[in-house]
Amino acid sequence: MKKKKTIPRCSASGVRWNLQDLYSSPTDPAIENDYNTAKSMAENFEKKYKWWLLKKREIKAKELVQIVREYEKILLLRDRPLVYSHLLFAEDTQNAEFGKLLQKMQMRATEIQTHMLFWELDWCQISDEVAKKLIEDPACLDYKHFLSASRRYRPHLLSEPEEKIVAEMKNTGVHAFSRYFDEMLGRMKFSYKLGGETKEMSEQELLSLLHDGNREVRIAAAKALTSGFKENERSLAFIFNTIVQEHSTMDRLRHFQEPMSARNLSNEIDAKTVQALLKACDQNTGLVQRYYRLKAKLLGLKKLYDYDRYAPVSAKMPACEWKETKKIVVDAYHQFSPEFGKIVTEFFEKSWIDAEIRPGKRGGAFCSSATPDVHPFILVNYTDRLRDVMTVAHELGHGVHQYLSRKQGYLQSDTPLTLAETASVFGEMIVFHRLIEEETDPAVKLSLLCGKIEDAFATVFRQVCLTHFEQNLHGSWRKEGELTPEKIGGFWMKANAAMFGDSVTLTEGYGSWWCYIPHFIHTPFYCYAYSFGELLVLSLYNLYRKEGRKFVPKFMNLLSSGGSESPNVLTKRIGLDITKAGFWNNGMQILSEMVEEAEKLANNSKK
Repeated sequence: MKKKKTIPRCSASGVRWNLQDLYSSPTDPAIENDYNTAKSMAENFEKKYKWWLLKKREIKAKELVQIVREYEKILLLRDRPLVYSHLLFAEDTQNAEFGKLLQKMQMRATEIQTHMLFWELDWCQISDEVAKKLIEDPACLDYKHFLSASRRYRPHLLSEPEEKIVAEMKNTGVHAFSRYFDEMLGRMKFSYKLGGETKEMSEQELLSLLHDGNREVRIAAAKALTSGFKENERSLAFIFNTIVQEHSTMDRLRHFQEPMSARNLSNEIDAKTVQALLKACDQNTGLVQRYYRLKAKLLGLKKLYDYDRYAPVSAKMPACEWKETKKIVVDAYHQFSPEFGKIVTEFFEKSWIDAEIRPGKRGGAFCSSATPDVHPFILVNYTDRLRDVMTVAHELGHGVHQYLSRKQGYLQSDTPLTLAETASVFGEMIVFHRLIEEETDPAVKLSLLCGKIEDAFATVFRQVCLTHFEQNLHGSWRKEGELTPEKIGGFWMKANAAMFGDSVTLTEGYGSWWCYIPHFIHTPFYCYAYSFGELLVLSLYNLYRKEGRKFVPKFMNLLSSGGSESPNVLTKRIGLDITKAGFWNNGMQILSEMVEEAEKLANNSKK
C-alpha cells in the first residue's frame, strides 16, 4: 500500500483568513436574516419603483438619488452571503457543503436580482435629454458616473422578461461550468516521477517546481503537468466550448459585433485603444526573445525549453519565510506611504490573508473586494520562495486599492479591469526596488532582476499572447462550432510561438497547457487588462521617480476614486493620456532598460 503523500509544511502553515467579519460560520443565522431582508427590500423596491421612471412626468434629481441609494443597499446585502460562500469554496473546493452553499447563494442572489432588473432597464429607456439633465444635477454628484456609465449598455439590453431568463439560466449554465472547472482543477492529482520515485502532487506544487534550479526537477514537473492535462483535456475542452458558446450566444442576443466588444464596454475602453495596446506588444516581442536568449546563456543551455523559462539564473536564491515576507512588504509599502503601510499591516495582523498550502484549496492567488462595508480578503499559496514575496505584494496592492475605494460605495468602488491591476503592479514595483536596493550579492541581484523581467513579460506579453489565443478560439468557434482539444492546442502553440520566436523551444506536450488558465473560464478576455495595467504602472512608476513625494497624494487619489470616473479621466488627472497611440511605448522603454541592465550585470559577472 502506497504511503499517502502529505504536503510539505511551509512557514505560512496556519496562516488562514478569518471570515467572521462577514459571518461566524456557514450556519450563522445572520446569513438567512440578510437574505430574507434583502429579498423583502427587493420586492418592496419593485412594487414602489417599477415603471416609476417611465410614468413620471418630471423626475427630480433628489428623488432619483434616493432610489439609487435604496438600490445600492439591497445589492450590498444581497452579495454579502454570496461573497462569503465564494471565499469558503475557494479555501476548500472539495468540501461538498461549501459547494452546496455557493450554489444556494448564487440562486438566491439571482432570485433577488430578478426583482430589481427593471431599474437599470427603465433608467436606460428614458431619453438622453432627460438623463443628461439629471446626471448633471449637483444632487446626483455622488452617483454621477454610475448613472452615466449604466447607459452605455442601452443598445445591448434585452427586455425585462428576457433579462430575467438570462439571469436564472446562468446558474445552470456559465456559473455551473465555472464552478465545475474550479472543482476539476482542485481535485486533479499529478504523478511526479523523479529518481525512481513517484509522488502524487497538486497543480500548484508542480507549477512551483518549474522555478526550481534543478533542470531534472523542472522536466519531471512539466511532464507530470502535461500528463495530467492530457488525461483531463477532453472534459476541460467541453467546459471551454460551453463557455465560448454561451459568450457567442449572449453577443448575438445583445448585438455585440466582436467577441471582445462586451469586455471592452465593461472596461470602459474603446476598441481602438485596446488594439493600440495589443499592437505595441506584438511589435516588441523582439524584446522577449532578446531576454530569453540572454537567459539561455546565463543557464549555460544551447536551447531553452518551455520548462526552463522560470528557472532561477542563480543557485544562490534564498528562501523567504512568511515572517520575513511580512516585514519586507510592510516596510516597502510604508516607505512609499505610511498610510499604505498601515493598511497593509491590517491585512497581516487581522487575518485577512489565507496563505498556507493545503489539499482542495483553490490554486493561484486573488484578492476579493468582498463588500465595501467590510474589507478585502486575500488568498495566496505561499511556498517560501522569494518569488512569492512579489505575489503577496501584488495581492496586497489590490487590497490597498479596494480598501481605499470603499468610500465610493457599492456601485462605484470597483474599477473597470483596465485599472484593476494599477495598485497591485505598482505594489510589486516598490517591493522589487526595495529588494534590489538592499541586496549586496551581484548574483542574487541579477536573479532578482531577471525574475522581475520575467514577471513583467508574463504580465505584458504573455497576457497579450493569451488574448490572441482567446481571439482565435472564439473566432474559430463562431465559424466551425465545437473545437477539439487538438484544435485548441494548436491555437495555444501558435500564440506562444509568436511571442517566443526561436528563443524558446516549445515541447509537444505544451500544447495542452491552455487547460489550467481560469480567466478563460471565469472572465473571458480579462487578460489584456493585465498588460494594460503593467504598462500603465511602468509609466506611473516613472512619474513617481521624477516627482518623488509629490506623486503619492496623486496616486492615493487615483486609488481612492475607485470606479467613480472613467479610466481616461482618472489617468489624465495624474498626468497620463492612455488614448494616445504612442502611450504604451513609455512602458516598453522601461522594460527595455531592465533588459539592458540585466545584460550589463551578466557581463560584469563574467569579468
